Amino acid sequence: MNRPPLPQAGPVNRPIRRALRRAPRPLLRLGVWSVAETAPALVIGLAIARAIDEGFAAGRPGTGFAWLAVLGGAWLVAAVGARQVVLAVASIVEPFREELLGHVVESTLNRSAASGQGPDTAAVARSNLQVELARDAFASVITVVRSFVFTVVSVVLGLTTLIPQVLVLVLPPFVVGLGLFLLSLPAMARRQRAFLLADERTAESVTAMAGGLRDIAACVAHDRVADRVGLRVAEQAGAGRSLARVTAVRTLSLAVGGWLPVLLVLAGTPWLLGQGAGAGVILGALAYITQSLAPALGNLVEGLGISGVRLRVSLGRILRADDPGRPPIGTDTARDAEILLSGVTFAYGPHAEPVIADLDLHIPEGEHIAVVGPSGIGKSTLAALVTGVLRPDAGQILIGGVPADRLDPAQRVLIPQEAYVFRGSLLENLTYLTPASRDAVDDAATAVGLTAVVTRLGGYSAEIDAGMLTPGERQLVALTRAYLTSARLVILDEATCHLDPAAEARAEEAFTRRGGTLLVIAHRLTSALRARRILVMDGTSVRSGGHEEMLAASPLYADLVGHWNPTTTQELVP
Repeated sequence: MNRPPLPQAGPVNRPIRRALRRAPRPLLRLGVWSVAETAPALVIGLAIARAIDEGFAAGRPGTGFAWLAVLGGAWLVAAVGARQVVLAVASIVEPFREELLGHVVESTLNRSAASGQGPDTAAVARSNLQVELARDAFASVITVVRSFVFTVVSVVLGLTTLIPQVLVLVLPPFVVGLGLFLLSLPAMARRQRAFLLADERTAESVTAMAGGLRDIAACVAHDRVADRVGLRVAEQAGAGRSLARVTAVRTLSLAVGGWLPVLLVLAGTPWLLGQGAGAGVILGALAYITQSLAPALGNLVEGLGISGVRLRVSLGRILRADDPGRPPIGTDTARDAEILLSGVTFAYGPHAEPVIADLDLHIPEGEHIAVVGPSGIGKSTLAALVTGVLRPDAGQILIGGVPADRLDPAQRVLIPQEAYVFRGSLLENLTYLTPASRDAVDDAATAVGLTAVVTRLGGYSAEIDAGMLTPGERQLVALTRAYLTSARLVILDEATCHLDPAAEARAEEAFTRRGGTLLVIAHRLTSALRARRILVMDGTSVRSGGHEEMLAASPLYADLVGHWNPTTTQELVP
């Protein structure tokens, strides 16, 4: 199995470098207060050694308590320093967060302009979550690395003051343990990232399954869905086992760097005593190792092994928020609205199952085709591929001889399930894609069925926003807006799901009379019956043909028709 690549270090590290470069004063303040915070690491061994050798063991308890008071004072100084360290870290991290948020907003606006759709609020929410994760991880990395550096320097100074010979027993295994960890960090980062991504894919798969339980039961797709979710769980389990194996190296580095020095100091006690060390010096050296050096190494291993990886993964996603895989705004003009798919395959991720696999499809100019199938089977993905919003992993999609991702946006229009309405006049909402005369707007409103909404609102000059309209009225506004454009390719992705069957039929028939190619992601079976051709997607195969042909060729379609009651408004898919 190929391992998911880590984001390239250069682009990921640039925001971090900028955040550090523009904060020289907070960095200086952070360094000063870090000295105060790590004061106990500097004096703990020395205070214990002097309290024993010069105080209690020498029969001078006052001296012993005085040295312990010095240690207590160091902890008080450390408490004040810790508070100031938090403030200094915040002054570095918050501008970093603001820069990432600005990038997310700019990228979202660019994508909206490129796709011709409204802002993807769900994507914004996900990106904002990634920003918060990056902010927290960045703060954790700064705190851990800073603490490690200042603690190690303090311990080395303390041991040198106490008895420099002990450094021979402490530093070599510590350096070896640190080196083992740093050498294992790339592999650990890859596997930690793989586990995080596998966990997210499992959550997405389970969520999609829970949301489509009615479809699963209606289509008798229990086994197929169970296999799909089970595959995600198995992938996550495999990623967890792989991460656990490399975590063993982390445990080894902690044992070598943090606890082997303790054994060496104990084993070397006779030699240290021969070098003039007393019992207090031995205990002080052990205190430096167990209370300062080993915890600092453990925090570094934990912080970089988890927070460092989270920082890189989050930054990688945020910096790809413009999504280089997304097509640029197209400029090529198609000769017509013929759709041709050749060997098209698409999956949401390098290790995900293809949503669409090796699909060949020809939709001639002027065709009216309906796409049916259970939720999550890939209908909306097909719509996004045809409009060029997504690029296939393999194969080719041509619209009138032009690659879908290079097609001039004016030549196609996609209406999603949740229609976009902005604050402004009704006329501005209807004509912001294409300027149109009042007569043309009237004709479009009449054809699609918006006239009653116009009357209720008090005319085209009425100021509206999304909250003033019902979901069905918002869909009628979007449908009328699309009807007014000159686009020869119209894709309705459940764009009539909030309309009653009569209003839905009127809108679809209006687009059929309008001319051009019409692709409908069917919400009710009546949409399929109105189409000239039906495309049935059932996960294992994709078939197309007329109603009678599909009844004979597709068990899924026959089952859907068999459960449909034409006297009700029963939905084909929710």
